[in-house]
Amino acid sequence: QVQLVESGGGSVQAGGSLRLSCAASGYSYSSYCLGWFRQAPGKERDFVSAIDTDGSPSYADSVKGRFTISQDNAKITLYLQMNSLKPEDTATYFCAARKGRLCYFYPVDYNYWGQGTQVTVSS
Repeated sequence: QVQLVESGGGSVQAGGSLRLSCAASGYSYSSYCLGWFRQAPGKERDFVSAIDTDGSPSYADSVKGRFTISQDNAKITLYLQMNSLKPEDTATYFCAARKGRLCYFYPVDYNYWGQGTQVTVSS
């Protein structure tokens, strides 16, 4: 059973940085795409970033150039480095895993989810 546990959320001022972590267990890194989604109150869960089994990243247009997705060498921990944060980045951020070599951009395509970590950016 794949388990995902996020950490690293918090409150920052606009322009600041945070790094989210997702500890992944029970999965084979060669078989799963790992990604980040976010959901603001009253809104749908949106794609943020993902990394496929070859290590190729993808990003939502709204975070390109500001966020960076990465994994540790053992591919146990997934990271999301968030720089130049804006108030519109405020949301609960979720780590997700999709069985398959490629990554897709919709929540329905992902099989496993973490519990989420809150990110609040004040102006």
